[in-house]
Amino acid sequence: MTPRLTTLVFLALIALSALAQQPPQKQPPPAPRLESPPPAPAEEPVFDPLRAEKAIEVGRFYLKRGNLDAAIERFQDAARFKPGYAVPYRWMGQAYEKKGLKPEAVAAYRKYLELYPSAEDAEKVRERIEKLEREIARKARKKSSG
Repeated sequence: MTPRLTTLVFLALIALSALAQQPPQKQPPPAPRLESPPPAPAEEPVFDPLRAEKAIEVGRFYLKRGNLDAAIERFQDAARFKPGYAVPYRWMGQAYEKKGLKPEAVAAYRKYLELYPSAEDAEKVRERIEKLEREIARKARKKSSG
């Protein structure tokens, strides 16, 4: 071995022995392993006009196919995504009416007129409400007398 290599080996041995003599450094304890919290539920947007229009489109598809419960749900979604929008209530009224839920249909039609009193079909909707109310009253009289 050359003197230079011997010196390097000697210095390395001294460094190793110095490290061996030092007290071991305390490592911080590992962080406790907790289960990750469940993801927070996604909040539905309060105002999403595009989603409202899509919900009406899907609701009309269901209405045409005769799936009235699904249609009503989509129209309710549209009303929630675009508060103050009258159109979903018009469609909701039709779906309730087809389902035979006349009081609900009247309520939906009234909400439509409340939100959009100058609608082109307002008179037609008022006539529809009157007809449904007469039918509801007739059924109530029939039920009470029979």
